[in-house]
Amino acid sequence: MPKLGMEPIRRDALVRATIAEVGEVGSLDVTVRKIAERAGMSSGLAHHYFGGKDQIFLAAMRHILRAYGQEVQQALEVETTPLGRARAIIRTSFDSEQFSRPVIRAWMTFYGLAQTSDEATRLLRVYQSRLRSNLIYVLRPRLGLRAEDVANAISAMIDGRYLRLVAGDLPADADAEADRMLAALDLALAIEAMQ
Repeated sequence: MPKLGMEPIRRDALVRATIAEVGEVGSLDVTVRKIAERAGMSSGLAHHYFGGKDQIFLAAMRHILRAYGQEVQQALEVETTPLGRARAIIRTSFDSEQFSRPVIRAWMTFYGLAQTSDEATRLLRVYQSRLRSNLIYVLRPRLGLRAEDVANAISAMIDGRYLRLVAGDLPADADAEADRMLAALDLALAIEAMQ
């Protein structure tokens, strides 16, 4: 007899276990069995709730994206100036929860999956579009029509920093990474002010 109310708890456990497994392995070369074991349940339950490995992983990415979106929203509520809001978006991109090794590796696996999965591609486009539109919106009062170019550059640099971290090229220091992106924003603003 199924226990009432357990499905959300089990789904959450599987999502978290997926992030941990992918983070440990660094790719989707994990099995549903290993994910289920980490979550403390059978692989049959994992298949029942999600279907296959890709579906569990996409649920994990939705979880990561939802948490990121909530963190951005909370950060934007605190800031009142356009520049403060731009800085808040950048800082949130390197927040300790987003910048943990398992989540960084999940992001890179997600980028790889988006090359072959329509659902992953759609989800990735939603994330990229929201990041860009948030940056454009907060930068437009300072940069006018150039806000879109600067937002595109900053969002690409954020993704690039994650890629280099997964490749092992950089030390994983969230504050230092955020400071690099904020310096890039300051440079872009300074260049715009001179024109």
